[in-house]
Amino acid sequence: MGRIFLITLEGKIYSCKYCHTHLALREDIISKAFHCRHGKAYLFNKIANFTVGETEERMMMTGVHSVCDIFCVGCGSIVGWKYVAAQEKSQRYKEGKFILERFQVLGPEGTLYYFNNNPEASGSEADDM
Repeated sequence: MGRIFLITLEGKIYSCKYCHTHLALREDIISKAFHCRHGKAYLFNKIANFTVGETEERMMMTGVHSVCDIFCVGCGSIVGWKYVAAQEKSQRYKEGKFILERFQVLGPEGTLYYFNNNPEASGSEADDM
């Protein structure tokens, strides 16, 4: 097994909540209007320090997409997924983009998103401003 090469990001950083490996910059967020099974998810143009799993077809709220899970290189935790292909023409803007599940990452100020089954009171809004 080789040595892990980590990229250190500068600026407002989203990092793995388990090992604090840098994953993405706030400036690379395309949208905060996505959701996953644990609550909020953010669409990023690019991320760092990840590996990808196998591509599979998944039925999502917006249709069938080819996606692959993405994992933190520091600890191996699943942190989201990458859109490989979309069947719907209107969804093709997601291709090659990344979703980070807010539940799995620390926000720029070290904020943690808390999953709550109460839909009126879920999440930390500190970094959503």
